[in-house]
Amino acid sequence: MASAAQWIEGARPRTLPNAIAPVFAGTGAAAALGGAVWWKAALALVVSLAVIVGVNYANDYSDGIRGTDDVRVGPLRLVGSKVASPAAVRNAALIAILVAAVAGLTLAATTAWWLALLAPICGAGAWFYTGGKKPYGYLGFGEVAVFVFFGLIAVLGTQFVQAERIDWVGVVCAVAVGCFSCAVLVANNLRDIPTDTEAGKLTLAVRIGDARTRTLHLALLVIPFLASLALVASTPWALVGLLAAPLAVRANAPVRGGKGGLDLIPALRDSGLAMLVWAATTALALGLS
Repeated sequence: MASAAQWIEGARPRTLPNAIAPVFAGTGAAAALGGAVWWKAALALVVSLAVIVGVNYANDYSDGIRGTDDVRVGPLRLVGSKVASPAAVRNAALIAILVAAVAGLTLAATTAWWLALLAPICGAGAWFYTGGKKPYGYLGFGEVAVFVFFGLIAVLGTQFVQAERIDWVGVVCAVAVGCFSCAVLVANNLRDIPTDTEAGKLTLAVRIGDARTRTLHLALLVIPFLASLALVASTPWALVGLLAAPLAVRANAPVRGGKGGLDLIPALRDSGLAMLVWAATTALALGLS
């Protein structure tokens, strides 16, 4: 039976910036419109965190029962390492997705009814990433999903539930955070190219190969800082987002250095930290504007 520490590790805490950063950025964009509502921001954070934990447990369950995680070079996987039963991990995923749905429906009830339609869409996106007969994560669409769910939907949804409208600032922030989130996944999938290839998991990294994946990681880390320059049209203070640049450089270092396996884990960590710092500083700048 898995310990509490193992359940926490199985939730993949290194990915939590992917959930926190969109809420920071979306709240900053809402504040720029004079519409920040802190209890709604808190509920949006619950939704985002619960979704990513649900995705991670669902991924652990689905990859585990397929045997994809039988040989790993990364952090612990609960089912693959046999420290937790598949049923227990599946149930944990469903509970997390249910928590996200309840918090999301509460926001919909206090903002706009049609937002409730996002609950089944996000739930299906979380489950079928690696679940079902034809998981889209095995077909190379993982980065697209991350960009849509943890970039566009998470940032713009956070802005909308607070300010009750979205604007170009929110869109720019959504693109930036979406690119950062994709950079985290790209680094993960770069590390897993050998094992994913063997398991028949055709991630984007497997499809385009090692060299192009490394170039993609760099491009995804550059775009958010171009976004900072664009946001100067809203407030010159947006340039504080450039403070995250050293972290982005550090995140890309093992990637451009040709590292593989466990040596790429810092790239995941630092890509997430760069995203979190960018989102926090940009949100503060937009709020002050």
